Amino acid sequence: MKAEPAVQRQLLELAKVDAELSRTAHRRRTLPELAEIDAGEKTVRERRDALVSVETAASDLDREIARQEKEIESVRAREERDRKLLASGSVNSKQMTDIEHELQSLERRQRALEDDLLELMEQREALGLDAQRTGAEVDKAEAEVAAAIARRDEAFKDLDTTRARRDEDRVKLLPRFPEPLLKLYERVREHKGIGAALLRARRCGACQLELDRNTVNEIKAAPEDEVIQCENCGAILVRTLESGL
Repeated sequence: MKAEPAVQRQLLELAKVDAELSRTAHRRRTLPELAEIDAGEKTVRERRDALVSVETAASDLDREIARQEKEIESVRAREERDRKLLASGSVNSKQMTDIEHELQSLERRQRALEDDLLELMEQREALGLDAQRTGAEVDKAEAEVAAAIARRDEAFKDLDTTRARRDEDRVKLLPRFPEPLLKLYERVREHKGIGAALLRARRCGACQLELDRNTVNEIKAAPEDEVIQCENCGAILVRTLESGL
C-alpha cells in the first residue's frame, strides 16, 4: 500500500487522539468511585437488614411486654377481688383459708411476672440503643454512597467533555486519509489497540520491540510512500528523522 509520507505522519495525530479516547473510556470504566459505590451500596443493604432485624426483635419484645403487663393486671385484679371478698366477711372459714392460699400464690405469681417484665424491659432498652446505633450506621453509609456518586458524576462529566473534544478532533482528521490507509489503520487498531506508531530509534512505538537488522534494512530500502507495518504487532510504522534509519 502506498501513501504520501506527510499523510502517514498525520496518522500519529490520529493515533494520539485515539489513545486519549481509549484512556478516557478505560478511566470511565475503572473509576475508583464505581467500586466504592458498589461496596457502599452493599454496606447500606447490610446495615438496613440489620436495622430491620433489630426493629423486628424490638417489635416482638413490645408485644411480649404488653402481654406480660396484661397478665400482671389480671393477677392484680384477681388479688384485689379476693381481698375484697375477705374483707366482706361473707365467707366461711374453709373459703377464707382457700382464698388466703390463693392470695399467696397470686403474690408469688405477680413477683415472678414483674421480674420477667423487668428483664424484658431491659432487653427492650438495649434493643432501642442498638436500633439507634444501627440507624446512625445506615445514615452514615448512605451519606458515603451519596458522596461517592457525586464524585463519580463529576468525574463522568469531565471525561465526557474530554471524549467529546477528542471525537471532534477525530472527525476533523479523518478526511485527510485515503480510504485504504484508513481502513488498514482501523482494522489494526480494532484488533491490536494501536493502529499506528512512530518508528523511533529502530523500535516500534506500539509494541516497544526493537526491529532486527534485516527488518531495518528492508525498511530503509522501501520507498518513502510505502506503508510499513510492524511484523510483531501489525501497527503502521510511521517513519521520521527519529526512526534512526
